[in-house]
Amino acid sequence: MCGIAGLCNWGDAWQQNIERMNERMYHRGPDAAGVWASEDRCVALGHRRLAIVDLTPSGAQPMESHDGRYVIAYNGEIYNHRAIADRLRGEGRVTAFRGTSDTEVLLEAFAAYGVPETLRMSKGMFAIALYDKKERELFLARDRVGEKPLYYGFVRGQRFAFASDLNAVAALEGFDNVVDRRVLGAYFRYGYIPAPYSIYEGIYKLQPGKYLKIKFPFNKYDISTYWSMKEQAVYGQQHPFGGSEQEAAEELERLLKESIRGQMEADVPVGAFLSAGIDSGTVVSLMQSLSARKVRSFTIGMWDEKFNEAKIAGEIAAHLGTEHTELYITEDDARNVIPKLAEMFGEPFADSSQIPTWLVSRMTREHVTVSLSGDGGDELFGGYGVYASVNRIWNRTKKIPYVMRKPASALLGRLSAGVKGQAAVRARLLGARSIGDMYLRSEIGEGFEIPALGGAYPTVMDSSPELLAEPQRNLMLTDLQMYHPDDILTKVDRSAMSVSLETRVPMLDRDVVEFAWTLPLSYCVRDGVAKRVLRDILYKYVPRELVERPKTGFAIPLHRWLKEPGLRRWAEDLIDRDLLARQGFLNADVVYRLWRDYREKDIWRTQLWHILMFQEWLQYAGGKGVR
Repeated sequence: MCGIAGLCNWGDAWQQNIERMNERMYHRGPDAAGVWASEDRCVALGHRRLAIVDLTPSGAQPMESHDGRYVIAYNGEIYNHRAIADRLRGEGRVTAFRGTSDTEVLLEAFAAYGVPETLRMSKGMFAIALYDKKERELFLARDRVGEKPLYYGFVRGQRFAFASDLNAVAALEGFDNVVDRRVLGAYFRYGYIPAPYSIYEGIYKLQPGKYLKIKFPFNKYDISTYWSMKEQAVYGQQHPFGGSEQEAAEELERLLKESIRGQMEADVPVGAFLSAGIDSGTVVSLMQSLSARKVRSFTIGMWDEKFNEAKIAGEIAAHLGTEHTELYITEDDARNVIPKLAEMFGEPFADSSQIPTWLVSRMTREHVTVSLSGDGGDELFGGYGVYASVNRIWNRTKKIPYVMRKPASALLGRLSAGVKGQAAVRARLLGARSIGDMYLRSEIGEGFEIPALGGAYPTVMDSSPELLAEPQRNLMLTDLQMYHPDDILTKVDRSAMSVSLETRVPMLDRDVVEFAWTLPLSYCVRDGVAKRVLRDILYKYVPRELVERPKTGFAIPLHRWLKEPGLRRWAEDLIDRDLLARQGFLNADVVYRLWRDYREKDIWRTQLWHILMFQEWLQYAGGKGVR
């Protein structure tokens, strides 16, 4: 796991700027740093290294290919690199490798097979920069599901830049890209900025499953797709798995074991996050079944039993026989993370579970360098309860013609304005045009109005067509295209890498994802039970009664914290009317109505946290991009 950066057309300023970018990404790779520049100095690549596989200098980057034509700076892991290496040797493309790193294998595969074919054959998580000296072409590529970040764009005219960390781009001398007001509508609605956009105009996130090519004179680029979640979903549903649910569980277990076996490979200590849930329990169970030694597992808990899963996780760990570490944290521990968040994420990000994610990552990093997680199970196997509830409500609502529901929704919305409870939610859902629209409306805060000024970009949530026959499948696909990469995976990557911890996600293995789309929905959700096929695997290793308990989750009680004097002052300073007026981004009247409803009527809307995280980021950015 590492951080990468690069520049095109920076002239004599290339070296100090690539070094600034590298320094800004120290946390992503504290073990070593490297810089490479082309002979004409038109292209520069930077790399920060967190050594995981091949800890020797032979794994250092940027790395040149055996024939000297290609140079790579790469962040991630290619889990099937041994199979690719065998193919390269078997075909006589490589006689011997200099070291044992997956970087060298990946680089020689690009030299032998080209960019599209190599990306398609590679199983892993990655953000890649590859420069072809002969053709003077730079390629950027991102993994299939978006585990690893990659920002890119033009700065100061026609100067191209890219990096794993948005802060590294913003650290460039003379960086003057302004805040992109058109992303603010999406941010205040969801609490994150969906790809391909970033908080800055002209700076973008490369989307999952895509690669970018920019050629000398490096003033324009093209983006291509090598793998598509949408296409895989359609193909999988058109070619369904023909076996029984038990046979599906057996095949999924085989694929997960293959994925986990590859992801446990490292030259540094490896562990896993463990909660009381199905997903992490399945991953840790399979890890222990594959290991001759005790697997390291990690859990955090809170002394408040309403939010504590550590006890159940500890019982699961004891049954599996892992070497388990747990840390009980106080609310002060959690609150003290808040000042770190703006720098950690580089742009506004307001999923409050970022706080416990950072805390468990910090604790885990004290013991291991790599941690596996159970992320992906909810989206792939129908785990979110909202899928079923939205589907149920939509089946009732759609019987009423939309021309009647639309005005009724508006009327009920006015009547329920400012009222705490479900009336506003019902009014909003009644006006949905489709199940996807209803899902979107269900995710918006009660009585919410977008407080941002200016236009807005469309998102997957706004415009995703209903491609699949089963409505619930369309909701799962929407989440895997936007919510999962732009919220969940962003949260895990930034939180863990801020403490130099590599995270790996076995359920997002290419073969697991593609197989999941072939499953009948009833194998995932039936009779009110979600993730059935995962449960069929887990119950082979863990007694059912250990898992089938009410899941509490690790909730962050923001609605209570912000009433306390310290955080209340912090919040009110951030939404000071004069400050809002000077910045010119938010409608102060709307912000103050939301704050007044919270303070006086105890109506908590998640958008308050979105607003505070945006304001905190503006303070961190120090006016950069604000004018």
